[in-house]
Amino acid sequence: MASEIFNQLVDAHYTPLFRFALSLTRNSSDAGDLTQQTFFIWAKQGHALREVSKAKSWLFTTLYREFLRGRRRAERVTALEDLGPVEADPPAPEVDVVTGMDASLVVEALQEVDEVYRAPLTLFYMQDFSYKEIAEMLEVPIGTVMSRLSRGKAQLRTTLARKESAGRNKVVAFNPPSARKFP
Repeated sequence: MASEIFNQLVDAHYTPLFRFALSLTRNSSDAGDLTQQTFFIWAKQGHALREVSKAKSWLFTTLYREFLRGRRRAERVTALEDLGPVEADPPAPEVDVVTGMDASLVVEALQEVDEVYRAPLTLFYMQDFSYKEIAEMLEVPIGTVMSRLSRGKAQLRTTLARKESAGRNKVVAFNPPSARKFP
């Protein structure tokens, strides 16, 4: 019975959690690890949650806290001078094939937004959490969530405008069939 509930929880929330983790880590491997760690913590501690309806919020909060914990740990352990040359991370796999080119441009632009704004933007627009839920997850006042969303949207608009203008500047040769001349 418990394993069936756990499987349903994973089926319902894995993809949105992975997307959120990917927006935080910018690396598919780290996002997968973070998502798995979140479900591991649920397996150990989820039974203590009194209201099952709050499982989604609990999972997102736990994932964000684990992300912050890992980042703080990495900052203490690794100094930039100690890092040698590293190959670039492989591109993230396509999480959802349904996303079109415009959506992929937005997701790409979202990766360039400062992290402090990226988390609230992702939670609000991609995961449909309320200001109050985001404030609880990020452990900040609702006013802070609102200002971060506002500043994040401004940063996202600037990034999208830059990307769109760069896309328009690309010249693509197009030779429609009606313009072809046959001998």
